[in-house]
Amino acid sequence: MKKGSLVTKDHMVQDLKRMGVTKGMTVIVHSSLKSIGRVIGGPVSVILALEEAVGTVGNIVMPTQTEHLCDPTEYGSGYSDEELELIRENMPTFHPDLTPTSYMGFIPETFRKQDGVKRSPHPHTSFAAWGKDAARITQEHGLDFSMNEQSPLGRMYELGGYILLLGAPTNSNTSLHLAEYRQDNTFVKEKIWDVKVKKGEKEVWTTYRDINNESDDFDRLFEEFHKETSSVKEGLVGEARSYFMPMRQMVDYAVGWMDKNRN
Repeated sequence: MKKGSLVTKDHMVQDLKRMGVTKGMTVIVHSSLKSIGRVIGGPVSVILALEEAVGTVGNIVMPTQTEHLCDPTEYGSGYSDEELELIRENMPTFHPDLTPTSYMGFIPETFRKQDGVKRSPHPHTSFAAWGKDAARITQEHGLDFSMNEQSPLGRMYELGGYILLLGAPTNSNTSLHLAEYRQDNTFVKEKIWDVKVKKGEKEVWTTYRDINNESDDFDRLFEEFHKETSSVKEGLVGEARSYFMPMRQMVDYAVGWMDKNRN
């Protein structure tokens, strides 16, 4: 495809098939719409292409995280005490059908609104899923340790899922967080998060426990996995440089890599 050519849904379906995406697969997608090029139909066409590639017997999953619902002091807000109190009092709780994503991009923000898509209930680290196992993947997502074996990531690992970086940077590989809960060393410390939830008829602030997830070394981890294994397929979807790999192999490799390289 020439640089700057128009990209259609059918073009993307064929590109995805060449990457190795087949019917019945469970695929977690991290994406950059801009990287794909001039897509006719924008994010809708990308989503329809992904769903056609795996079929109704497969599953498409996307992270739909909501960082904007964190306590306003979490990332150094600069608000006055009065403003902080006002924000906390008026912060809405998480609504799976209504709450937009934070910094996830046009494709997951469009995907989570689609009829038939299920979204997990975690107020900060939700995932959305479409397909045969969408309910299984998303229906249970406890507050504590939100990306561990009992999370949607754990369900995808059990299903033998795949990871697709669709023009997305390699440090956006959310599945690697699952490995952090399995590593033996103490690099990742426990963290307490504030979160607003609904209890009965009231909305209240409470806390949950998690590890302090870290992604600063995900680029290097991916590069070494790509170099040392034959598990990564690389190609273009539209104009987007993309990577496709089995989730189990990536996560299992990452556990050993983290034990060796994180101090």
